[in-house]
Amino acid sequence: MSDRDWTLRVTPTEAGVRLELDLANLDGAPVTAAIALDRAEARHFARALLAAAGDAAERTFPHPPVTGEG
Repeated sequence: MSDRDWTLRVTPTEAGVRLELDLANLDGAPVTAAIALDRAEARHFARALLAAAGDAAERTFPHPPVTGEG
């Protein structure tokens, strides 16, 4: 475990990847969630994570006012 309360590990497998999310304290106990993805599922999952990160960044940082339009 790291200094965060979670760790994500990705391990290549013959068919794709294995993702393991370790949570240091979920209701007072450590928990590991593991999921095995084939290559197509892994690509779809990665695209979904990137889209979510982009959406979060859009909401987090204010947009500067656009001048000179009209």
